[in-house]
Amino acid sequence: MTVAIQPQLMLAEFIKQPETEPASEFINAEITQKPMPQGEHSRIQIKSCTVINQITEPKKIAYAFSELRCTFGGASIVPDVAVFRWDRIPKTTSGRIANRFEIPPDWAIEILSPDQKQTKVLAKLLHCSRNGTELGWLINSEEESILAVFPGQKVELYEGADKLPILAGIELELTVNDVFGWLSFD
Repeated sequence: MTVAIQPQLMLAEFIKQPETEPASEFINAEITQKPMPQGEHSRIQIKSCTVINQITEPKKIAYAFSELRCTFGGASIVPDVAVFRWDRIPKTTSGRIANRFEIPPDWAIEILSPDQKQTKVLAKLLHCSRNGTELGWLINSEEESILAVFPGQKVELYEGADKLPILAGIELELTVNDVFGWLSFD
């Protein structure tokens, strides 16, 4: 019984700490600081939010947040992009967006930075999947590939012209090539 309670106590202590820049995360009873985003990472992150929000926000389907702290399942993580269905976005009693999100995102997108270990980032997406996230993407710029994580922790690899899975209800079609095409400024 003590083992199950201890990580919760540690999480409560972590949440009380001041935010760091870049953000720190608490997962598997371990605190790690995210790397500072570089050019490719930043471009894919912002473009992902923009493309998703252009389609979802006007119809109040979902909203993509950049670098939003999500605390759930004994962890506190900051996905590069966290997409929440509109009706699941936490709100205050006055209807404004809440500052604390204590639920998993519906779709979590992580962009691998050059100094990150793919296994650690994938473990974060698997944690999301275990706790109710419907879809996860792990974008690997170096290999120009995207791993998708589905319910039941099923993982699929997408490359090139492969059509990417999108959160159900969002009318968006993207291929891996489309995502990496965002990096060209020709």
